Amino acid sequence: MIPKNIKNILLTGLVGCAMGAALTACSDWDDHYGEAADAEGNSVGGATLWQLIKADPQLSDFSKVLEQTKMTRQRKKSSVSYADLLNGDQSFTVMAPVNGTFDVDALLEKVETYKGDSAVATTFIQNHLSRNICSMTDDTKSILLLNGKHAQMGGGMVDDVVIEEPNIRASNGVLHITETQVPFKPNIFEALTDMGEYQKIGEFLNGYTQYKFYESASVSDGMIDGVKHYVDSVFYLQNKMLDQIGYINQEDSTYWMVVPTEDEWNRVWEETSKYFVYASDVNKGDSLQQYWTMRALLDDAVFNMNEQPSPEDSLCSVPYVKMKKGWTGERMRYKQPEHHVFYEPYAEGGILNGATELKLTNGSIWQTSKWPYTPERTFFKEVWTEGESVGMILSYDPMKCSYNPRYQVADSISENGYLQIVPASKTSAWDMTFRIDNTLSGDYDICVVLLPKSVNGITDDILPNKFKATLTYFDEKGATKTETFGAKQFKNDPLKVDTVVLKEGFHFPACNKVSTTNQRVTLKIAISINPTLENKKYSREMYLDCIYLRPRTPKTEEE
Repeated sequence: MIPKNIKNILLTGLVGCAMGAALTACSDWDDHYGEAADAEGNSVGGATLWQLIKADPQLSDFSKVLEQTKMTRQRKKSSVSYADLLNGDQSFTVMAPVNGTFDVDALLEKVETYKGDSAVATTFIQNHLSRNICSMTDDTKSILLLNGKHAQMGGGMVDDVVIEEPNIRASNGVLHITETQVPFKPNIFEALTDMGEYQKIGEFLNGYTQYKFYESASVSDGMIDGVKHYVDSVFYLQNKMLDQIGYINQEDSTYWMVVPTEDEWNRVWEETSKYFVYASDVNKGDSLQQYWTMRALLDDAVFNMNEQPSPEDSLCSVPYVKMKKGWTGERMRYKQPEHHVFYEPYAEGGILNGATELKLTNGSIWQTSKWPYTPERTFFKEVWTEGESVGMILSYDPMKCSYNPRYQVADSISENGYLQIVPASKTSAWDMTFRIDNTLSGDYDICVVLLPKSVNGITDDILPNKFKATLTYFDEKGATKTETFGAKQFKNDPLKVDTVVLKEGFHFPACNKVSTTNQRVTLKIAISINPTLENKKYSREMYLDCIYLRPRTPKTEEE
């Protein structure tokens, strides 16, 4: 099976684009194709499509574009033109626009630029070619064009374009001469990459496109010098970013995407990128910052409309749908509606309120001059280290304490689990260090959540804990820093689930999201009880629910 995110398949034989679907409703040749003739009326029934086009004076502009546009393979220009393709033995249906109905000079100028051949091929040439032999009949049928678009042919028309001369027979297909060019209809991805106002988004998305060799679809003719040789090597285009945000390049899908104007995009990009500042010693830190900034902006901007139970009431972004299906390892709590679900999208304050819809072949772009998202509703989320996740424990002294992960279903217990930390003796001054992952370069309230022992059925020991805490983090240069919170000693309320705030609005100078370095953010909790004076006032046994970092966003002038 061809992977879902294929855009084009390239064959080395003629370096052509082979689309992954076949068409029906194409009739027997002799019923519909008459003998073709050149300008002088001579029979050219054995002529190729290219020879027919080249011989027709009214198609001279079209022939120039075919001759000068080279086919591409893995983003590289080949020596094969589209004229060569139509002069070969592969079969096509061609809809050729007559002279004066398109800007031939602009197209020829474009093919001289970097990536120009690919753009002209996709938006113009391939928009007039199909790999299936499709005759003109009274019945309307859908045909698949070489660029993956669908067109409706029948009754003397292809889409809204009149076919002046239909069903001209060639040795390798059929030619229809059209009154004008067949308009190119972009999908969302193409609109982003081709339309000027979306250029920055489109260029970034395109940067994640790669060619992948598709071995099972390629044709091998054996081994040469110990290396398998392929007569037809098939490649497909894969885009890692679209794998995450949604396949907005697919013609058989329906997506909506919220896209800001260029000025608004610049503003929100600058604002969002500040949360993904990596330390200067992180390998490819700038690339990581760019990647996660784009993900932060686009993860909740794309909606698969085939997955929306009630679009008028709410829209669920692609990450939400993926998490509900269990496709990611993100925390269960992010499946809740406070993240990724946007209610009453058309109402005042809704994400589509005031936006302008641009309808495209696989959905719509909703353009807005005011970005409708806030960091805390999308990417700037709470950070949790669960007590029962013992893999997050970095260090402790087993001579001073032991631990037991415990599980109990209760609304008041985070993720239905906690860590019981048991002192080795009545005087053990134990400490335990926990890892904290995925902090952004932003402000957080640093908290620990402690449970009363009553969750374990204990009612005769209601002493609070008394402890110190030390946060380890790193600065913009990657240097390790520590914060002891003023050497303060913290106490909890032993009669309730107590969120103990260690520090309000602590600023992390550098981002720790999926860093490839050994830099870590950690929190050490240390019992701080005077064994002579305080043993009867405080408990050395602790029920740690979680370490909890609560995002703090800067206040606006209006607030």
